[in-house]
Amino acid sequence: MFVQRSGSVKKHPLRSAESVKKIFTGNLGRTLRRSQPETRNPQPEAGFTFLEIMVAISIMAIVLVTIYRMHAQTLSMNYSARFYTTAPLLAQKKMVEIESKGQQDMTDDSGDFGDEFPGYRWRVAVDDVESKALGGVAENLKKIDILVTLNNDEFRYSVRTYKFLQE
Repeated sequence: MFVQRSGSVKKHPLRSAESVKKIFTGNLGRTLRRSQPETRNPQPEAGFTFLEIMVAISIMAIVLVTIYRMHAQTLSMNYSARFYTTAPLLAQKKMVEIESKGQQDMTDDSGDFGDEFPGYRWRVAVDDVESKALGGVAENLKKIDILVTLNNDEFRYSVRTYKFLQE
């Protein structure tokens, strides 16, 4: 039993050096040997744990998927920007061709821009303008719609103009 008195502590009788020796001494008086403690390598083991590798692979997968999506979006935006830069120029070229024709040759038509611009197609619609406000002037006015498409209408660009035909 432990009894504490004013400032002094009574020690447990088995904690003395002699009592420890008695614990490890058998009935025959010989000392029992404890098994040798495991020796530890003073240097930590080299390498990574399985958990660390899985976390690193997960992070890399998330980053690579994000980069792939950004790259795909960049390619799509580049393709779209190229179309919306080229299509107005092709529409203007077709408009010049139509306006240079005479009144009899202004008809609906369609086609492509040849091997120079593969996948680009055009369609022209020429209509008479009907307007009560313009009166007789509207009879000489033509509405010209030009549509430029790429890859079977994946991208569309249209422009409308009016041409006054003098007789």
